[in-house]
Amino acid sequence: MKSLINKKNLLIVALGLTASIVFAQQSTTNPKAAAAAAADVWKYQAKRLTSTEIDSLLATPEKLLVIDVRRPDELSAKGSFPVYLNIQAKDLEKSLAYIPKDRAIITVSNHAHRAGAAADILAAKGYKVAGAAGSEDYEAQGGKSIIRIAAPIPKAAPIAAAN
Repeated sequence: MKSLINKKNLLIVALGLTASIVFAQQSTTNPKAAAAAAADVWKYQAKRLTSTEIDSLLATPEKLLVIDVRRPDELSAKGSFPVYLNIQAKDLEKSLAYIPKDRAIITVSNHAHRAGAAADILAAKGYKVAGAAGSEDYEAQGGKSIIRIAAPIPKAAPIAAAN
C-alpha cells in the first residue's frame, strides 16, 4: 500500500514538473509574444472597452461619438467603425472646439493605447468618455462592426490630342 501511495505522489510531482517545464518553454520560445504582453500594460484612467461593451454603445448611435485618433494611412489599412470623427492624436487638444460634449465618447486606435491617452485628455477637459478601444483588439474579440473602405484609385490625367 505504501509503495502505491509513493508511486502516486511521484506521478503527481512528475506531472507538476512537466507542466512547469512546458509553460516555461512556451514563455521563452516566443519572445515577440512576451514583449507584446509586457508592452500591453494599461496605464490610463479611461476604461479599456471590450467588443461587447463597444457593440452595446454602438447600438445607440445618437448618444455616441467615436473619435478615431489614427493617421489616415492606418484608417485605410485597418478600417474603423461605420461612423467616426478622425482627429489624429497629435491634433486632439487644438481640436476640442469641434468635439460635442453632449455625447458619450469612444476613442479608437489600433490597440487602444493612443486611444487611452486621448480619452484621458478628453475626460480631464470635461467630456463624457465611455472608454478607449483598439480596432484590432475589437476584431480579435469577435467584433464585426469594423468597415474597410478602399482608397479611390487616382484618375490619370487626360492625354492631349496631338495636332
